[in-house]
Amino acid sequence: MRTAPLAAALAALLLSSGCLTVGWTFPTQKVSSLAIGTTTREQVRRTFGEPYRVGIEDGQPTWTYLHYRYSALGPTRTRDLVVRFDKGGVVSSYTFNTTEPGDL
Repeated sequence: MRTAPLAAALAALLLSSGCLTVGWTFPTQKVSSLAIGTTTREQVRRTFGEPYRVGIEDGQPTWTYLHYRYSALGPTRTRDLVVRFDKGGVVSSYTFNTTEPGDL
């Protein structure tokens, strides 16, 4: 039963690091390149990569990009971008939120 000590060591390492990351980084400096009524789904994919999550909001397809970094030893840092597409696959609206003042 060598797995119990290994699992305990891994748990101790994770707890001592005090941080958890959800999602992945995306180019926040390119958010301003999104043009409502012009930017296509394929252009969004090329610029930001595959979305972290897809869904539907008010009947419109949505793509969500997010990067959250939780830390026991410092501030939580969050960034999220939600892009909504019309039926033709063109950006109809988007929302960008961040806890980083330098992102805006």
